[in-house]
Amino acid sequence: MEIKDKGAIIIELNLKEAPKTSENFLKLVREGFYDGIRFHRVVPKFVAQAGDPQSKTMDLDDPRMGTGGPGYTIKFEPNSLKHKRGAIGMARTLDPDSAGSQFYICLEDLPQLDGNYVIFGRVVEGMDVVDRIVMGDTILKAEILKEWKPKSEGGQSP
Repeated sequence: MEIKDKGAIIIELNLKEAPKTSENFLKLVREGFYDGIRFHRVVPKFVAQAGDPQSKTMDLDDPRMGTGGPGYTIKFEPNSLKHKRGAIGMARTLDPDSAGSQFYICLEDLPQLDGNYVIFGRVVEGMDVVDRIVMGDTILKAEILKEWKPKSEGGQSP
């Protein structure tokens, strides 16, 4: 994921622990959904959040900011992944099944969130870039660098 004027963030998804959430994120990346979207919420020592398509055109101080999504929601996918610094999770409303496209990156360990939100990946490179993100920073391009494919029963890749 390339952040304008900041640099690249490399994210590793956890398809084993959060398969449906990871597949949803990959689908949106393939569609170019995140390209041009801005980080609309950055709380120091907490999270940097993006994924609202309204952020492409709407003022960031508009009260509707942070309410947009892809036009559908996905089911809550409980797992054992923790809210460690660099973890990627799905933002949602109070309804656990309301996540769609908005995601956040943990800026610190946030154990108080464990079990309440779906963690589906982590930053493996570029945490220095994440630390410099401010509200309004733009995702220039999100792309898949390498896709993991599960091995078939015979131990061979399909």
